[in-house]
Amino acid sequence: MNRDEAWKLLCEYTRNENLRRHGLAVEACMRAYARKFGEDEEKWAIVGLIHDFDYEVYPDAPDHPLKGSEILSGLGYPEDMRRAILAHADYTGVPRDTLMARSLFACDELAGFITACALVRPDRISSLEPRSVRKRMKDKAFARAVRREDIITGAEELGVDTNEHIALCIRAMQSIGDRLGLNPA
Repeated sequence: MNRDEAWKLLCEYTRNENLRRHGLAVEACMRAYARKFGEDEEKWAIVGLIHDFDYEVYPDAPDHPLKGSEILSGLGYPEDMRRAILAHADYTGVPRDTLMARSLFACDELAGFITACALVRPDRISSLEPRSVRKRMKDKAFARAVRREDIITGAEELGVDTNEHIALCIRAMQSIGDRLGLNPA
């Protein structure tokens, strides 16, 4: 289990560039949280990268992420990683009983929302601030598929202030803005 293998797995199952970029965004956020909490950065980053690897093939609940977990099990991925991935979907019933699982849940929706916020700005992600994200969260018509309550709940479950959570994820995503297609052209 290493980052290169995880990337190959993601690319094998995911052809959509935006879904790949979402994996990269969550990977960056998870790496930042692992660093913050003194955890294994590589392991957490891989969980973020592959958390939705099966979504394009199995988009319907509960197939995603249950089918993906079966694939990961067959490939020898550790149980704690698979459980964190399962727990990012409430409908699996798998509790978010580890810091890694809570972090993945917290980062998933937020990374997608930050991406949406950046895409409507002329300077993309380069000067995006938490207050801009919070303002967009109030607009229910903007990125309507993103569950705002998951962003709030995710920060609460991590025990961090929502603005601090947003800021950490913005910084993480800014660090790979080119790979995410979120830097100005």
